[in-house]
Order: sequence, then C-alpha cells, then structure tokens
Amino acid sequence: MQRTVSGSLVPLWLKITYTLFVVVLVPVYWQHYGPANFLWASDIALLLVLAGLWFESALPVSMMALAVLVPELIWTADFVARLLFGFDPGSFRGTAYMFDQEVPLLTRALSLYHLALPVILIWLLQRLGYDRRALIAQTLLCWCVFPISYLVSTQDANINYVFGFGGEPQQWMHPKLWVFLLMLAFPLLLYLPLHQLLGRLFHRAAG
Repeated sequence: MQRTVSGSLVPLWLKITYTLFVVVLVPVYWQHYGPANFLWASDIALLLVLAGLWFESALPVSMMALAVLVPELIWTADFVARLLFGFDPGSFRGTAYMFDQEVPLLTRALSLYHLALPVILIWLLQRLGYDRRALIAQTLLCWCVFPISYLVSTQDANINYVFGFGGEPQQWMHPKLWVFLLMLAFPLLLYLPLHQLLGRLFHRAAG
C-alpha cells in the first residue's frame, strides 16, 4: 500500500473534491427527488464512500463494492447504449431519466457520478484492501434498507426495485413476498460471488 507524503493512503485533494461534490449533490437531489431517494444503493454508496475516504476505512468501501459495482456497470452500459445508439430496452426504465428534459440539467449532470463510482471503488480497494467483514455488514444493511424502501417508496419511484424490475409493478406474487425474495437474492446472487472475487483480487485490509 503506497502512502502519500503525509502518510495517508488517500490523497487530500481526492477527499476534498469528493466532499465538495457530495455537498452540492445532496441538496439538489433532496429538492428534486425527496429524502427517500437516498435509500437507493448508489446514493447510500456515495455517502458511505465519503466516510471511507476520510477515515481510510476498508469496511464501508468494501460494503459498497458488493452493493453497487455490478449495478453501476449495468447503469453505465445502459447509459452509453442510450447515448450513442438511442437504444431503449422496452419497459426497463434504467437511465431514461438522464434524457428526460423535465429533469433539471444540473440534476442529470450530477447523476454522472454513477460513471465514476465504480472506478473510485476499485481504486480504493487497491489502496485500502478488501475487508471480508463486508459480506455480513452489507447483508445486514440490505435487510434494513429494502423493507424501509418498500414502506416509503411509491410504485413510480420504485426505490431499490421493491415493486419489480420493469416499468410496471410485478404481478407474479404478493409485493411483500417479492421484497423478501429480494432480501435473499441480493446477498446470495450478488454479494456472495463478488465477496469471493474481491477477496481474491485485493489484499486483506490492514488493521
């Protein structure tokens, strides 16, 4: 782990730049989307990575890597496909809001953090290491966030896909059963494989 001149693993300029970005984004998002929007995994990641930067802690960074690395890569692919090719994958709304003229330009511009977040997470994992406690910690966080998302989200907002993955609410099963299955699926099908992969790729966090 290469340290900066100050002995820090993360340069001060990155900490300050990231912090200023979050300071701008939070009130803009709060005004446009409302506070419930911060239950989205990507928004939680934005805030917990901020803590990881300043405290140089591998645990929040590792948790958010499990939670959002794959979804953010899907977001990026969807955004690039829509931007370059005008591709519209049917009922999957994905990044359609990035091209919605009714959404203020500043709000859409700030949402481009989705492109940078995976890069920052991988870089931080290289610097801080992967903390294997992340699997349990992120699973517990997921089990808290998904029920709350179901209680406070509207079907239109569909925070964390608690009403289904398409543009319309899923009709296959009772909504509460759907949320319960999500709480099982994310740890088993997303977090666990990434936990194994990241644990092999990055050294164990120091301390």
